[in-house]
Amino acid sequence: MTDNIRILFGRHVRKLRQENGISQEELAFSSNLHRTYISDIERGVRNVSLDNIYKIALALDVSPKDLFDF
Repeated sequence: MTDNIRILFGRHVRKLRQENGISQEELAFSSNLHRTYISDIERGVRNVSLDNIYKIALALDVSPKDLFDF
């Protein structure tokens, strides 16, 4: 794996978000996180916590482990 784990995770979150047809703002609202935080995650610049991984998974209606299926 040559890419940084944060970048791979962020790309996958973006892919799942887009497949659900929701904006970063909608995902942020649904997960009770800030839109810029979601943007940072998707760009791979944020080291996301387990608590927030769980919130994002709930908002995307997937299992937390599915966020790591990249």
